[in-house]
Amino acid sequence: MLAKRLEGIAPTIFSRMSALAISTGSVNLGQGFPDVDGPPDVIAAAVAALHEGRNQYAPGLGVPELRHAVARHQQRHYGIELDPDTEVVVTTGATEGVAAALLGLVDPGDEVVVLEPYYDSYVAMMQMAGAVRRPVTLRAPDFRLDADELRAAVTPRTRFVLLNSPHNPTGTVLTRAELEAVAAIAVEHDLVVITDEVYEHLVFDVHEHVPIATLPGMRERTLTLSSAGKSYSFTGWKVGWATGPAALVGALLAAKQWLTFTSGSPLQPAIAHALDHEPDFPRELARDLQGRRDLLCAGLGKAGLTPRIPEGTYFAATDVAPLGWDDGLEFCLALPDRAGVVAVPAQVFYDDPDAPGAGRHLVRWAFCKDSAVIEDGVRRLQEADLRK
Repeated sequence: MLAKRLEGIAPTIFSRMSALAISTGSVNLGQGFPDVDGPPDVIAAAVAALHEGRNQYAPGLGVPELRHAVARHQQRHYGIELDPDTEVVVTTGATEGVAAALLGLVDPGDEVVVLEPYYDSYVAMMQMAGAVRRPVTLRAPDFRLDADELRAAVTPRTRFVLLNSPHNPTGTVLTRAELEAVAAIAVEHDLVVITDEVYEHLVFDVHEHVPIATLPGMRERTLTLSSAGKSYSFTGWKVGWATGPAALVGALLAAKQWLTFTSGSPLQPAIAHALDHEPDFPRELARDLQGRRDLLCAGLGKAGLTPRIPEGTYFAATDVAPLGWDDGLEFCLALPDRAGVVAVPAQVFYDDPDAPGAGRHLVRWAFCKDSAVIEDGVRRLQEADLRK
């Protein structure tokens, strides 16, 4: 009895692989949730809000203190000026932000250019909205954006670009030049850009996150999505936000009001506290994550799984073909028995995982775990026979 709009959409791979980790007692290096919570004073602020009676419906837009805190965050970090009453909406995580943006803006038959590989909710929500997907692949092993391929993907029916940088699952951070190419095409073809920037602060080495809304001609055509889940290690709180021109934010809100309407009433003022009073936490988290990235990548290399060093996010990708595997899912399903470790196959994030430079052989590993967990996982991998 499944509705036609859901036909062909498989259950999320993250639920499947995390359930496999639990059932086999394996180390979960698959799903991207941290082992350590965010700042204690933010948790205390949530507890205080519970005791202060912040337990009923929050406004559909989000509580005023969080909307104002988000506006201050955007101004402080990027120089973006926002009206917190018309250009900021609180969402139930960035996942709802993506869903509401697509349902609120996209008409059936509209084409959406999207970077591939893509977070799996993008595909599901584009299908539910009736969008036509126009993928542009970040090709292995470098995962860079080809501006010519991006331009070739745009047709007279294209209305939107769905962007993600820092990029899950590849760990690529789009350069200013790559983003300028996206902006030039968006301006030329009058496209709206919906940009998922949940990993905005989790960038490593010399790399820099540049919000595309800051580029010339993009402020008025960009809807930006982010959340506190990744930047503050509160993934289970599901507190996110959308910012941008009032017309775009209003379209998202028009759909969101029929989804959750509102959520997390006592958590919203706590996240406002985080943005205003713990501004250095994301930078410290990124520094710590960079060390854990290096720990995981070194360990994967010693296990014969040479990774591409990610520039941001929680994730590193490896190619399992040198070990004799021609299918990443098959490798991941065998891995708990062989090594007591769970990872995520990247092929589920592609329309055609067998296309040149695509991901049939790629596997995604998460390094947002405690160092002891990473060390245990890579030790198991190094001691196991991973060859097919």
